[in-house]
Amino acid sequence: MIFAPDLSTVTHGIQLAVAPVFLLTAVSGMISAVAGRLARIIDRARFLESRLETGAVEKPRAAKMYDELRRLRHRGWLVNGCLALLTFCAILIGTTIILLFLGETSELPIFRIATVCFLAGVVCFLSALVCFLTETLLATHLLNFAEMSSP
Repeated sequence: MIFAPDLSTVTHGIQLAVAPVFLLTAVSGMISAVAGRLARIIDRARFLESRLETGAVEKPRAAKMYDELRRLRHRGWLVNGCLALLTFCAILIGTTIILLFLGETSELPIFRIATVCFLAGVVCFLSALVCFLTETLLATHLLNFAEMSSP
C-alpha cells in the first residue's frame, strides 16, 4: 500500500536518487562523443564509395580503398554497439532513479531491483567503454604515417 510521504522522506529520496544522475551526465557526454565518431566514419565511407563509383581510381589504390571500407564497416559496428550499450545504460540508470525514489517514498520493497538495475547500467557503461577503446585503437591502426610523411 502506498502512503503519503512526509517532506523529510521525499528529501531523502531525492538525495538518494541524485547520485545516479551523475552517471547519466557521463553517459550523455559519451553518447555525444561516440555519435561524432560515427558521423566521421560515415562521412569517410561515403567519400571512398563516391570515389570508387566514379571509376577514377587505379586498381591498386581501389584495393586499398575497399580494405579501408571494410575496416570502416567494422569500426561502425563497434560504434553502433557502443551507442546501444550507452542507451541501455541510460535507460537502466533512469529506471534506478525512479525505483530509488519510489522505494524511499512508498512501502514498495524495490531496493533490490534498483540495485540490479544500477549494477546492470554500470556493466553496460563499462562494456561501452571497451567498445570505444577498441574502436579508437582500430582508428589509429588505420593511419598510415608513411604515406602522410611523403610529399
